[in-house]
Amino acid sequence: MNDDADIRGLLLFAHGARDPEWARPFEAVAQSVRAQRPRTPLRLAFLEFMQPGIAPAAAQLVAEGCTRVEVLPLFLGAGGHVRKDLPRLLDALRAEHAGVRFELHPAVGELPAVVQAMAGAALALLSDPDPEASQP
Repeated sequence: MNDDADIRGLLLFAHGARDPEWARPFEAVAQSVRAQRPRTPLRLAFLEFMQPGIAPAAAQLVAEGCTRVEVLPLFLGAGGHVRKDLPRLLDALRAEHAGVRFELHPAVGELPAVVQAMAGAALALLSDPDPEASQP
């Protein structure tokens, strides 16, 4: 398949939680990407507790014509869900959507830019002369 002809979509994959407020940062990531790349098909999916799951989200991207789906785990590290569960889920998607490439990327928390952003947040706390005053 010619990569230049691929229609690329983005599947952001998060764990999920029973508390709906938990999803807010992930929804903010999806909203920011959509604002910066409005023509890129994008879905946010969850492993458990929240909807949509990965299979319906992937099916929507395929229905939009995506022939390549970049899968970005919104996890801080590559624990069991990223190393074991997600590859199995992607194998099932590949079997269901023959001809569509599902590319798994490293957990977002392991990307150098994210590591640096977290370190920057930690350093900013240390540079605040009165951390108690900056808390609500």
